[in-house]
Amino acid sequence: MKELAKTYDPKSFEKRIYENWEKDGDFRALTDPAKKPFTIVMPPPNITGQLHMGHALDETLQDVLTRWRRLQGYSALWLPGTDHASIATEVRVADEIFASEGKTKDELGREEFLKRVWQWKEIYGGRITEQQRRLGNSCDWGRERFTMDEGCNKAVVEFFVRLYEKGLIYKGSRLINWCPACGTSLSDAEVEHEDVDGKYWYIRYPAADGGEGVTVATSRPETMFADVCIAVSPDDARYTDMVGKTVFLPIIGREIPIIADSYPDPEKGTGAVKITPAHDPNDFEVGERHGLPQPVCIGFDAKMTAEAGVYEGLDRFECRKQWVAALDEAGFLVKTEDVVIPTGHCYRCATVVEPMVSEQWFVRMEALAKPAIEAAKRGDLKHVPARFEKTYLHWLEEIRDWCISRQLWWGHRIPAWYCGACGGVAVARERPDACPACGVRGGEGGALRQDEDVLDTWFSSGLWPFSTLGWPEDTPDLRYFFPTSVLVTGYDIIFFWVVRMVFSAIETLGEPPFEYVFVHGLVRDGLGRKMSKSLGNGVDPIEVIEAYGADALRFFLLNGSAAGSDMRFIMKNVESTRNFANKLWNASRFALMNLGDDSAAIPPLSAVPRAELRDEDRWMLAKSESVAAAATENLEKFELSVATQKIHDLIRDEYCDWYIELVKPRLYGEDEEAKAVCRAVLVYVLSDLLRLLHPFMPFITEEIWGYLGKPGKLICDVWPTARGFADDADFAAASAKIEMTKDVIRAVRNIRAEANAAPARKLPILIKLDPKTGGAARAALGGDAAAHIKGLAGVSDVRLTADEADVPEESASAIIGGLVVYVPLDELIDFAAERERLEKERARLEGETLRLSGKLANGGFTAKAPAQVIEAERAKLAAAEEALAKVAARLLAVKGK
Repeated sequence: MKELAKTYDPKSFEKRIYENWEKDGDFRALTDPAKKPFTIVMPPPNITGQLHMGHALDETLQDVLTRWRRLQGYSALWLPGTDHASIATEVRVADEIFASEGKTKDELGREEFLKRVWQWKEIYGGRITEQQRRLGNSCDWGRERFTMDEGCNKAVVEFFVRLYEKGLIYKGSRLINWCPACGTSLSDAEVEHEDVDGKYWYIRYPAADGGEGVTVATSRPETMFADVCIAVSPDDARYTDMVGKTVFLPIIGREIPIIADSYPDPEKGTGAVKITPAHDPNDFEVGERHGLPQPVCIGFDAKMTAEAGVYEGLDRFECRKQWVAALDEAGFLVKTEDVVIPTGHCYRCATVVEPMVSEQWFVRMEALAKPAIEAAKRGDLKHVPARFEKTYLHWLEEIRDWCISRQLWWGHRIPAWYCGACGGVAVARERPDACPACGVRGGEGGALRQDEDVLDTWFSSGLWPFSTLGWPEDTPDLRYFFPTSVLVTGYDIIFFWVVRMVFSAIETLGEPPFEYVFVHGLVRDGLGRKMSKSLGNGVDPIEVIEAYGADALRFFLLNGSAAGSDMRFIMKNVESTRNFANKLWNASRFALMNLGDDSAAIPPLSAVPRAELRDEDRWMLAKSESVAAAATENLEKFELSVATQKIHDLIRDEYCDWYIELVKPRLYGEDEEAKAVCRAVLVYVLSDLLRLLHPFMPFITEEIWGYLGKPGKLICDVWPTARGFADDADFAAASAKIEMTKDVIRAVRNIRAEANAAPARKLPILIKLDPKTGGAARAALGGDAAAHIKGLAGVSDVRLTADEADVPEESASAIIGGLVVYVPLDELIDFAAERERLEKERARLEGETLRLSGKLANGGFTAKAPAQVIEAERAKLAAAEEALAKVAARLLAVKGK
């Protein structure tokens, strides 16, 4: 049989294995009626990006679920793709062109600029998919999609036209979020709110009749030039007599009215609010209710307009400084108050967003949000963890009409044409030959000019779960793989993306696009900070893969990622997972080296009579099967980190540290029949361990699998299922024996270590049995168990007794359930150290008895807890008290030494 390399070196096989998987079509999912489908659509990363730790976590979680379901026999489709990332890509390419050629996109013109973007996409757009392959993603690359490919573009146009025809898309002038740096509108979801240190300036507006007037508090005094009124609550007695009167804008002198409206809060500030409909969303709503004008004092370039008089052309924030100084000098500034203000920033460039009135395209959200809300409340759409459903529902219940037009060139151009002859608007799937209103043909008199704007990136991303499967066509893929099974996503884009996919799918196909939304947290640095360029604390996953291998990175991310919670990236923990991989490699190499030259001569486990299995074989088979069942249950519940830890402990602790050590005497012995049985179990268990670990660490498991002489690749094999070992009474009895044997070995090792006994010194031990249960323990610790204890604990002789008189006077001891292990150490023992150890043990047991006694004395606990729980606690207390008595007795025995 071939030998594994002496050293675990992931670089020597990861690339080769991935290329073989992809070449052989192992990731390909077929529309197979004989199989159940399992579908994940990958959240498409931006073509401008490269793999970061957030991607690595998100995609590793998806890959584990896909590989697991594939092994279970599902037709598992993980559909990859990339997003055109309208704003990010346009800014990136425009900056590069300006840096290299000194030209702006306007100087190039739309057609030439878009040509350059497509060229840039061809050169750089695939970079991230190559990095995804390094991570081990088992995507069906033959189905890879791009949000602006022909099929996705067709879906976007179709969806837009359908919504327009139903009256759910309209064009109108409303207040929108505007990014002055990116030069485009933003949806509410694209605005990131951060608390910033700011001020409230209390400014007096003098009354037109010569009275004192009204004082208002504002955080944006630069918008005063566009004030149209002062609003007060109709229930605010302070202002009852002032409603209907007028005040002057300070310094400016323009007269504005005082109106009553429900918006002002009498408990907030002075209770009076200045109303600027063109520069504040709440003020806009007040203006709509009262039919107020909408003067604009800040332009789309964030500079003051002519409405600001002498301040025209100033940056908004510079104007603020100068205007506040002028108000103070003129005596209108009453006071200043330091406050923390939630301020909206562009999610792409972090520029402070400016609310602006603008003519844009909008989606009416109320009718679309309602069925998406009902889907979650009915349980058709489930969030994991469930607490994230509140975030989802809150966003939908508070949602406003969605601004979907962007003042950009790169993206899905809005399918609307304007007639130069009659001013009509035509929304159509293709460019009309003539204006449907007046009949003027497209080329006559500049008629039928297409809208210059493009759609919000999230408009196309919202169709991703079904546009990628062929919608609006009724394709075999759409019928078989939709709805998808689960969406894996970070909690930071639930409202960006998830809600849009849900209402879009329900609107078009009548059901949610997935059954589960599996939400994970962020990957933070070792100090708990968000990774960012500004902090310089980001970690490149590819660099980690180069140093430790993809499997080590994957396993670290999985082991630390409790659903919905953030995790910290700690490099030494990646080293630990690589060490785990190395341990598996060495254990597998040991097993393979001891299988002999002819793998065909190793009997399958099914051919081994159960009577020939030793206790350690039965224990290992039952343990492996029970962990497989538990891990399967964890995966079903999306508890991937729990499953990861269980499989890790099974391999490292049980197989590598215990089973292999327990069977070495047989492998090195002369009994060929015993060797054959041992080899059969070694191969059987190792095969199942590789199957269990494969979704988590696919490369090392596939490489080792190739040396086992198995037909086919591991990726195409089957997930372990129950064979009856864990439920077999004989196997359970054998497992109890081995666990007791392990406890004794651990106890002796600990005693030796504390006494600094020389490793080569063989020591006799005596095990005192509980008189009530001694017979069972005697049977468990005889025969092979005694041999295991001798071999693995450095013991020369194992004696069993139930008689206290047999216990040597000078010995170290350990209590294991109903047993006490005594090791006579003669002059090797440091009695002072033994007394110290016993004192610590006594303190621990005293604390435990105190805790249990207090718990059982607590009326609240005993009144509410089930009877079996109370009984279990009483049994624990009795055991602790018994152990404490034995420790006290032992302390008394060694005090004079």
